[in-house]
Amino acid sequence: MSIGHTLLGLLESGPRHGYDLKRAFDEKFGHDRPLAYGQVYATMSRLLKNGLVEVDAVEAGGGPERKRYAITEAGITDVSQWLAQPEKPEPYLQSTLYTKVILALLTGRSAAELLDTQRAEHLRLMRELTRRKQGGDLADQLICDHALFHLEADLRWLELTAARLDQLAKEIAR
Repeated sequence: MSIGHTLLGLLESGPRHGYDLKRAFDEKFGHDRPLAYGQVYATMSRLLKNGLVEVDAVEAGGGPERKRYAITEAGITDVSQWLAQPEKPEPYLQSTLYTKVILALLTGRSAAELLDTQRAEHLRLMRELTRRKQGGDLADQLICDHALFHLEADLRWLELTAARLDQLAKEIAR
């Protein structure tokens, strides 16, 4: 995820302080990985330097001055271009799981056991995401569905690989 583009997009609704940006980010996107304050301010500093935001106001308070940031026209253009670009599909051609299966076979360990253990972990996480999805709002349901669909694809791969272990062991032994 592009933190900079996300913060710019949040600024399109109006100027905000760094604290407000962090809170909005965490509420909408950071359920599992909240943004650190340092990351917000470092990103805002970079966006300011690049002309994508400007300081709309500086307010004195009990502590350090609080800057309120506003998106510039260049920032709006940048977000529009980013949103229009499709994300590169990740084919996972060199996954760690695949590597572990091959190494288990090459070293005489049980690849079937490795696959069973991984299947159990996938199913555990799928149950957890399903519970979260049932209690969540639409945004949470959508992100959980995204994760669940990827886990389902992984499970299909685990089953297919388990069914082909003998053949795979023969091929890599050559």
